[in-house]
Amino acid sequence: MKATGKAKYKRALLKISGEALVTEGQFGIGYEAIRSLAQQIKETIGLGVQLAIMVGGGNILRGAAASATGIDRVSADYMGMLATVINSLALQDTLEKRGVSARVQSAITIEGVIEPFIRRQAIEHLEKGRVVIFAGGTGNPYFTTDTAAALRAAEIHAEVILKGTKVDGVYDADPMKSGQARKFDKLTYMEVLKQNLKVMDSTAISLCMDNGLPIIVFDLTSGDNIKRAVLGRKVGTLIRG
Repeated sequence: MKATGKAKYKRALLKISGEALVTEGQFGIGYEAIRSLAQQIKETIGLGVQLAIMVGGGNILRGAAASATGIDRVSADYMGMLATVINSLALQDTLEKRGVSARVQSAITIEGVIEPFIRRQAIEHLEKGRVVIFAGGTGNPYFTTDTAAALRAAEIHAEVILKGTKVDGVYDADPMKSGQARKFDKLTYMEVLKQNLKVMDSTAISLCMDNGLPIIVFDLTSGDNIKRAVLGRKVGTLIRG
């Protein structure tokens, strides 16, 4: 049964990892996965929601993992940022083929390919009904795309961060490895930090806490959970003050 109704959140930022764009165990861009995601996004903005997206690049390259092989950490992080640009362009193209107007804005300047990140321009795109896809993280090494998501959400005055994952919320242990893992329906920012729960990195959680930004962690691969989240339905784990 499809989720319908009036959206609880007018403006949201959806954070997706690069792994969300590829089938489990594969590498690069999985076009079935990206088409499914694009359809969810189309249905969500059909509710009148202004939606921005922060895309990771882990399906192509992770800066931290690359640095572990001996590549300089700063160089590795810039490589990871470029991976997010590739993913963002793929998502933009897939959305536009479904009649959804989308713009990519990058924290790294790539003239002739995508727009640079300009806060006021991003908000204007959202107000005109366009999906804004943020690429390049924060544009700085040593910062994750989780932190970039929290930063951009605060800058554009998003009302919520939607953290799409491969599990249906936050657990006290890895549910893929432990049958005893307990799921949380609600958490505070401080509980996440004190218990060292692997939701987002501590910088991102602290930034959300400082700006009163709620986070909904949910299973991105299941049905219409993006829509359910913006409608205010019970889905995943809610993190707030």
